[in-house]
Amino acid sequence: MRFLPREEKFFTMFEGMGQMLIEGANLLSSLLSDVRLAPVRAEEIKALEHKADNLTHELLTKLNRTFITPFDREDIHALSTGLDDVLDLIDTTSMRIVIYKIAVLPPGAEELGRIIVAQVREIAAALAMLHRPDGILKHCVEINRLEDDADRISRSGIGLLFEHETNPIALIKQKELYEVLELTTDMCEDVANIIETIVLKAA
Repeated sequence: MRFLPREEKFFTMFEGMGQMLIEGANLLSSLLSDVRLAPVRAEEIKALEHKADNLTHELLTKLNRTFITPFDREDIHALSTGLDDVLDLIDTTSMRIVIYKIAVLPPGAEELGRIIVAQVREIAAALAMLHRPDGILKHCVEINRLEDDADRISRSGIGLLFEHETNPIALIKQKELYEVLELTTDMCEDVANIIETIVLKAA
């Protein structure tokens, strides 16, 4: 199974987005491993997010100027914006920790960060195969499995939070952190679903 060899630049740009996601997820994981690094890591993630915004804009501009695309235009648009949304949520997570001055992370936050790293590595691997997507669906399956793990960790963590946290302000802050981390894993799953749609259309 192979896409028609049209504008190869799209594939290169998607691979670039995949590498940015890995970099952003690694920075977030580093932050979640040592919250004292939050201000520095948040600035690094913000700079990366700006680069990703520029690449997304470049990709969408190219889409508007390209007559024959390697796969459906709406799928290129959905994939590019979905990838950008993942990095936006990574940025949101890091900034929330800084703005809320969260000095102690809730249980499971670090594990959720590792799950995001694993998900974006699978996304990057799938993006690198878009030009010849045989075997790509296994990466989508793994992303979905990881999202299920994240749901379980988040539910358990929020339950423990309500059971043990007596400070209502701290509870709200940490609950919101769980929610944005889980939303990031959900968005990774959405990207996997877009990739799966692209592959199935080409079958």
